[in-house]
Order: sequence, then C-alpha cells, then structure tokens
Amino acid sequence: MLSPRLCAHLCALGTTVVWGMTVISTKVLLEDYTPLEIALYRFILAVAVMHVLWPRRFRHGGGWRTELLFLGAGASGITLYFFCENLALTYTYASNVSLIICAAPFLTGLGARLFLGETLHANFFTGFLVAMTGIFCISFTGVTVLKLNPAGDLLAAGAALCWACYSIFTRRIFARGYPMMEATRRILWWGLITLALAVPFQDSLTPPDVTSATMWVNFLFLGVLASSVCFVTWNYSLHILGAVRSTAYIYLTPVVTVVAACLILDERVTLLSGTGMVLTLAGLLLSEKRGNVLAFLKTRKGAR
Repeated sequence: MLSPRLCAHLCALGTTVVWGMTVISTKVLLEDYTPLEIALYRFILAVAVMHVLWPRRFRHGGGWRTELLFLGAGASGITLYFFCENLALTYTYASNVSLIICAAPFLTGLGARLFLGETLHANFFTGFLVAMTGIFCISFTGVTVLKLNPAGDLLAAGAALCWACYSIFTRRIFARGYPMMEATRRILWWGLITLALAVPFQDSLTPPDVTSATMWVNFLFLGVLASSVCFVTWNYSLHILGAVRSTAYIYLTPVVTVVAACLILDERVTLLSGTGMVLTLAGLLLSEKRGNVLAFLKTRKGAR
C-alpha cells in the first residue's frame, strides 16, 4: 500500500503532466474561442462534475474569515492566474511567459516561509537556479536574442505570484481539516464566480459547438481531467507535502509541453531543449532533496 507522502508525490507528478498538456488543448480551442470563453466553459464543466462526484453540501462553519480564504484561493488560482497568463501572451513571447511563470515555486517558497513558517533548505535555492537554467534552454530554443517586454513580462510575473498566493490560501484552508472534495469544489465555485465578473467586459460569448468532436474532446480534457480531477490531486499534494515541495513540480511543466508537442504536433526536440529537460529534472530532484548538496560536495572535496 502506498504511503501518503508517496501518493502525494505521485499526485503532484501526475497533475503536472496533465497541466503541461493543457497548452496543446488550449492552442486548439483558441482557433474558435477567446481565452475568457475557454476558461469560463472549462470551469462550468469542472464545477458540474464536482457536484456529480460529491453532491453533499458543505458548510465550513468558519465564518466570513474562512470564506475569504476560499474566495482568495478561487480568485488567485483561477481568475487572476488565467487573466495574467493569457493577457501576457498578447504582449510578449510565449517563451518569456513560460520562463517567468516557472518562478512560481520560488515565490511560493518565500510566501510559505513568511506566512506558513515552512523551512527553506539550501537545496531549494540550488534547485531553483538549476531548474530555471534548464527552463531557459527549453523556452529559448531557436531564439537568438532575448527580447523583453515590460508589460507582458510583468503580467507573467503576476501570474506566478497569483499561483504562489493560491498555494498559500489552499494550504491554510486544508490545515483547518476541511474535506478535500468539498473544499476543492468551493474553491472552483469562487473561481467560476470571479471569472463570470469579467463576462460583461467581452462583447459577446461564442456558444460551444456541441456538434464538434474536437470541442468535446478538448473541453472534457480541460474541464474534467485538468480541472475537476487535477485540482483535487494538486490540493492533496499541497496538504501532505506542503506548499514548497509540491509547487516545485511546476518546474516540469515546460518539459511535459515539449514532449507533448513532439508527440502530438510533430515538433522537433533540439539538443538545447533536450539539455534543458535534463537540467530541469535535476533542479526538481535537488529541490525535493533534504539537506545541503553544496555543503556535501565541499565535504567530499575536503576528504580527498
């Protein structure tokens, strides 16, 4: 039987694999729908599925302060995150956005240290540098000049900060002992409500084409697997592993995207992107390892 910690690691890994593939589905849907429409339909489906899977009512009994935690988690992890990420893509390069958003584990670590009292080991910082070097190699394969766009890059940084806030809010929610399924459903509801507030600012909504098999496959993937299932598994890993160790798996997202693009879109994996994937995996392993690798290497060198 799997231990809770091993199960949490597997949940974080599986969730990251699925979320790394959402870029492919979103890219397909963007041909017919706006980013807001995709997010809105995705989470309407996600909330509906959560009610089918777990129909019982949930009353947390924690008053308005607890409700603010659920609101903060839904708004930061769903509405604000997707708003900043999608808007950033209209101002700057996808490679910039991919690189900057992967700073989320670092921001989460700082937030967890300040607000949750979680310990940051030296390997956390070493792993961050190694992983970001690898992600840089993946993101800028074939790009000869790094071009910065202040507006787009700041929005991407905002998305990373939003995900860090989501991790902090969610960690505090589950520290109070609330049931995983009911609490996740409530977070998704707040995400959907805050998303709906943006609808009046769009000229019109394109209704889903129910006769399209492509639409059904991609929205079912995004709504059921990537949202209903993955938010539960991700929240479970946050609860068991803590914000720092679980969020480190986000480093793998560009790796999964590259592999998925190679298999599904027939994109080529270059030597630079392959090197980047190896470095990213090494950075993740370093971040998950307790102790201080640099101190260990110095000790071995002195022993010689």
